[in-house]
Amino acid sequence: MGTVDAMSSHGEYLKEIEVNIIDRKLVVVEEEPENIRAIKASVKVLLEGLGEDSNREGLIKTPLRVAKALLDGTRGYKQNVNDIVQGALFPEAGLDNAVGYAGGAGGLVVVRDLNLFSICESCLLPFQVKCHVGYIPSEERVVGLSKLSRVADVFAKRLQSPQRLADEVCSGLQSGIRPDGVAVVLQCWHIHSPEVEINCTSPHSLSSKQDIQGWEKILVSSSSGILENQNGDFWVDFTSLLKFRGVDVEKARTQPSINRYWCPYRHLHASCNGHSTPEGNPLIHRAPCKTESPLYAMQNAVSMMIQSLGDDPSRKELLGTPHRFVQWLMNYKKCDLESHMKMNGGGSVQVQDEFWSELNIPLQSLCEHHLLPFHGMVHVGYFHSKGAEPIKRSTLQSIVNFFGCKLQVQERLSRQIAETISLILGGDIMVVVEANHICMISRGIEKVGSSTATIAALGRFSNGPTAKATFLHSISNATSA
Repeated sequence: MGTVDAMSSHGEYLKEIEVNIIDRKLVVVEEEPENIRAIKASVKVLLEGLGEDSNREGLIKTPLRVAKALLDGTRGYKQNVNDIVQGALFPEAGLDNAVGYAGGAGGLVVVRDLNLFSICESCLLPFQVKCHVGYIPSEERVVGLSKLSRVADVFAKRLQSPQRLADEVCSGLQSGIRPDGVAVVLQCWHIHSPEVEINCTSPHSLSSKQDIQGWEKILVSSSSGILENQNGDFWVDFTSLLKFRGVDVEKARTQPSINRYWCPYRHLHASCNGHSTPEGNPLIHRAPCKTESPLYAMQNAVSMMIQSLGDDPSRKELLGTPHRFVQWLMNYKKCDLESHMKMNGGGSVQVQDEFWSELNIPLQSLCEHHLLPFHGMVHVGYFHSKGAEPIKRSTLQSIVNFFGCKLQVQERLSRQIAETISLILGGDIMVVVEANHICMISRGIEKVGSSTATIAALGRFSNGPTAKATFLHSISNATSA
């Protein structure tokens, strides 16, 4: 038996691991890092608070997946700007015997459209960032262009707000490469899932993709050095180069000051045992919080998660975060279908010869693998007896809401919706679900713009190509209109 130094699976540090020799085979026994153990324990508390069994198939590895995703999304706490830019500063001459500025002596450099993701400090949900960075080289030296993106990513991989992120990127570059000036513009989008209890009585309020998939948007900026003069030539040049990409900074400057409640969940002030806290002070409870309350345990678990990520849960911007995250998460608490909607028994089997469809039914749900939301639209096609009244859209919305408001995977969700509708209408049902998964775009591969579509087909939709083609064609016409 011996020891050997090895890189941890998260690439964060070198540590000593134990090596056992068993039957001439090398078996590495690696102790799990303390922060991962702490986050896993916290996630199990959250799952229990949702009424879930963390040992069921599909959830067994969820605590570890969540821990890895959160640590990856906050790896910036362990990174240093100087380590990135030092060694990446290169000599570059300016103009020779000419009036003006260029190259390493005053020539403006702008890198645009850097796609980043950060985690909102108010609710712990990811928000998307498109970053534009400009700087004025000095002392006849320039920095490698990729380092501008890496520095921005260091600060994005922390619990953030848009303005602080812009300020920290600007300050980090100013101190790291010592240019004559730095300017940073961020376009930020925060996911804004609709409320779970959707009003299903008006089809007009449900058919808009923009409403269901809308994101809160904001543009912020920060500058230093000679670029602080936003009436100066360098700032004008910088904003003009951004206009080439459709970013109008000057127009944004004329808008009212940034709302401190940019996060759509920021209005959820801390409360306990049903008592709301006073406006503007989420720390003062009107009634003492019962430590045996499941919500108290869940909020305490979130505080432990924040601490394990490397931030201070007592930081004023984070004080109400555990409450807001738990309030959002409780939207997905397991519930009973009978209490959610009134349903009759199974549908009668009869000749069904009239095609009908309901398209663009809003959906929101929570990925059971990473506890991150996914949202999109559900399309339902079915046959029913000629002359009979079609199923109400509000009933379909209730079914979608019920199966969406729990930990899910899209494949199972599609099947459950189709099977439940078939209990009402009979067997000829087809369901298409189109959704954007935050776990696909905010972590790991970060495939911005990707979406997932799934199909569940029952009865003649499963063995009749004409019926299936008719329904898919109706979806195509509706979504392209």
